[in-house]
Amino acid sequence: MRNSIALVDDDQNILTSVSIALEAEGFSVRTYKDGAEALEGISARPVDLAILDIKMPRMDGMELLNRLRGQSRMPIIFLTSKDDEIDEVLGLRMGADDYITKPFSQRLLIERIRAVLRRAEAGEPGAVPTGKDKIIHRGDLVMDPDRHLCTWQERPVSLTVTEFLILRSLASRPGHVKSRDQLMDAAYGENIYVDDRTIDSHIKRLRKKFKAVDEDFDKIETLYGIGYRYAES
Repeated sequence: MRNSIALVDDDQNILTSVSIALEAEGFSVRTYKDGAEALEGISARPVDLAILDIKMPRMDGMELLNRLRGQSRMPIIFLTSKDDEIDEVLGLRMGADDYITKPFSQRLLIERIRAVLRRAEAGEPGAVPTGKDKIIHRGDLVMDPDRHLCTWQERPVSLTVTEFLILRSLASRPGHVKSRDQLMDAAYGENIYVDDRTIDSHIKRLRKKFKAVDEDFDKIETLYGIGYRYAES
């Protein structure tokens, strides 16, 4: 069954060229010219992944992301301009899984799409245990990868696919430091490069979500110049 993708951009040239490229790679693509139209269409017919331009009329990509995150954890990739660095960071903090800067290579976009879908469908790259061994219990933290469920003190914490994989990588070995490169590999795979700021933004978003449940949450520790670790109990 073909993966379905929603492509949202107010540039008709991008809608046409990218949708043709994605269809040629076997994806089913639905295009939308603005955020309001996309929200209505995606709500009525959910997709496996959405690609959103940030700057659009009627409803921009940030607002659309916020609306979609209220109803779904589907993977979302942002399209940004070179001068949109602040928007990129805000988008990741709001729950986007990845971003790509315009102008972009269609091949790079396709690789990013496949990487994000792999994370959503198969979980963290590499050998993964099966059955109940997959469930992680770390004190107040419980993570169930099969059901994409995360709880803290028995209260649910809603995570995107990327946030879940980063936290899972940290919590799998409490006390062990994970470099940004290791967290990139855990969340994106070894063949996809993202800069350090992307990982830092995901970490900030994770902390914010857990502090919304428990303001004393302090399990994700920063080791400046080295990386991050999940604190031992």
